[in-house]
Amino acid sequence: MEILQIVGIGVIATLLLIVVKQHKPEISIQLSIAAGVVIFLLMLGRISSIIQILEELSRRAKIDNLYLTTILKIVGISYIGEFGAQICRDAGEGAVGAKVEFAAKILVLVVALPIIAALLETIIRLLP
Repeated sequence: MEILQIVGIGVIATLLLIVVKQHKPEISIQLSIAAGVVIFLLMLGRISSIIQILEELSRRAKIDNLYLTTILKIVGISYIGEFGAQICRDAGEGAVGAKVEFAAKILVLVVALPIIAALLETIIRLLP
């Protein structure tokens, strides 16, 4: 099971971080990033499967590809923003992490604007 691999990597990385942080704290953040990247790389196959399924469903439902692309961008921005914020927090920079999350939220809104505009136009056309 993949989850056992992921949990194993997480636990081993955590134990290594505890030991390394005592002797070489400057290396611990690099180890934390490396563990996160390894876990992300393990999930790439699953991510691509999800995208393929969503694209197929979108094609079968005859939904404009712009909407699916926008939603995938929003999800990507959210995950990357959260990952970056957690790295900042792991490094003891909670304030920077909060600003990374804030920037991710603004970018989500910017990317979502075409969908919001299309929705509002549809509502306006339906009103008398």
